[in-house]
Amino acid sequence: MMLNLRRRRSFLKTIPVWTATMMTVAACGGTPPAAQQPTAAPAAQPTAAPAAAEATAAPAAAEATTAPATGGSGSATLLTVSAQQQATWTRNFNPFATDNRFPTINGIYEPSMVYNTVKGELTPWLATKYEWSSDNKKLTVTYRDNVKWSDGQAFTAKDVAFTFNLQKANKGLTGSGQNAWVYLDTVTAPSDTTAEFSFKEVYTVGLYDIVGQNIVAEHVWKDVKDPVTFTNETPVGTGPFTEVQNFQNQIYEVHKNPNYWQSGKPMIDGMRFPAYPGNDQANLATINGENDWAGNFLPDIEKTYVAKSPDNGYYFPPVGATVMLYLNTTKKPFDDVNVRKAISMAINRDQVVKVAMYGYTKPADVTGLSDAYPKYKSQAVVDAGTWTKLDIAKANELLDAAGLAKGGDGMRTLSDGTPLVYDINVVSGWSDWVSACNIIAQNLKAVGINASVKSYDYSAWYDRVQKGEFDISIGWSNGGATPLNYYRGQMSKTTVKAVGESSDQNWHRFGLDEADKLLGDFAATSDEAEQVKIAEQLEQLFSDNAPAIPLFPGPAWYEFNTSRFTGWPSKDNPFAQGSPFGSGTPEQLLVMTSVQPK
Repeated sequence: MMLNLRRRRSFLKTIPVWTATMMTVAACGGTPPAAQQPTAAPAAQPTAAPAAAEATAAPAAAEATTAPATGGSGSATLLTVSAQQQATWTRNFNPFATDNRFPTINGIYEPSMVYNTVKGELTPWLATKYEWSSDNKKLTVTYRDNVKWSDGQAFTAKDVAFTFNLQKANKGLTGSGQNAWVYLDTVTAPSDTTAEFSFKEVYTVGLYDIVGQNIVAEHVWKDVKDPVTFTNETPVGTGPFTEVQNFQNQIYEVHKNPNYWQSGKPMIDGMRFPAYPGNDQANLATINGENDWAGNFLPDIEKTYVAKSPDNGYYFPPVGATVMLYLNTTKKPFDDVNVRKAISMAINRDQVVKVAMYGYTKPADVTGLSDAYPKYKSQAVVDAGTWTKLDIAKANELLDAAGLAKGGDGMRTLSDGTPLVYDINVVSGWSDWVSACNIIAQNLKAVGINASVKSYDYSAWYDRVQKGEFDISIGWSNGGATPLNYYRGQMSKTTVKAVGESSDQNWHRFGLDEADKLLGDFAATSDEAEQVKIAEQLEQLFSDNAPAIPLFPGPAWYEFNTSRFTGWPSKDNPFAQGSPFGSGTPEQLLVMTSVQPK
């Protein structure tokens, strides 16, 4: 099961913000979906956002009619979802657990605010606004006064303080709120609508850990003896879907919250979840129109899915964390920036994107940033960079200058005569990544580097990259609402660990003092204009040093069927990225509260 969940990249475990490491990745596609959680900077002054109901308004849909769902309960209008892949279901709705059932996180439970990856903005949810103190060491978050738990009891800011302090007292509980205790000092609720977060040190990007944490009910969880092992079979949440019905090992249903705080929502009765043991079974059901909402990698989707019915649609925005080729910089010749740039210039990214990724994304540029960062990415840095463009002549020139001479067979060696023979590590069965690696191996042979693709099962591959025990490997990177997570994972000395020591980021073992200073400056200010300036310096530093090789932005896998339901995000109406896979993303709340029966 670990492989299937990781294939979708769940979102991100760095300290102290969500990063791509936890994001679940699709069972057959190696590309993680959009970076889920954030690290962008808030404004120092009070910041209010539009009402959630306005923010989640979906396009007009056809007048709703009640239609029985296939295999559903009676006449209930149930949405069929392919969100997780397991042969049998285990009943677990604990939002702090790593193997909970969809939609526990961001469906049954809710965050204070929703970060919209496509729009690059926060949408108020349980909270309406936040405000920083003048010294950026206290964050005050204001909550709605009309929210109820699904059992009818009132939700208050005291539930927020309780949730964070529960995580502090129980280190085994997962979630971005747990990460936040690296820099938090105290969390209190001075009133029913106000929570205060006091920081030990200035870390403004921690806003997103805080507002992204799903909140639990104090009146329920205060009596739980062991919140780590608690399976929470009958959850009490504030989300749009809270009522677990018809739970069997092959299918279960979660029906709408009878006390949901957004009037008139959700507009469907619930969701049903068939058990699919793998990507092949899930894809077949999606292609056959059995799933209304899915988040899977479908090869050649225009032919295999879209062409089968006018009701079939998809939307793969390239806002996920960038997929990278990692060169182990503790080993020669990968410690040479010009060798890294030469290898990058030998790669035909257009071919990788067209063939391996079916044209679902686009080649990466020298900043390494995906399309999730339009307000941060410097076009000047992009335009000035050349080492992510195919240039065989220049690649050979740089490799020659590095003393990596070609022999009579056209293959290169180190100065001591050691042949440049390397494995490119990849997970077996991750078909898009395997295909990409095969193309890259051929590209490298063209410049005299004898590279071959080496496939491992997920656990073995992950163990090797985490410990830095590889030469070359494809892999994901860190995401978030700002570039901070990405660059910290690429070139911060604070994330460099010794070879043999496990690390969830910076697998290539590269660090710069200058990067750490810029990252610290970025996190210390709540002035967005200042952060944009610092981000440009980080981008230039990355471009100058090529710590790792960006290949392409990760698409957010998401398919939908309009034969029974409308109101989906799409290319024509991109109000959110729609991927529901794994544990899901905060944006799925925007989808759940917009979809309605046809």
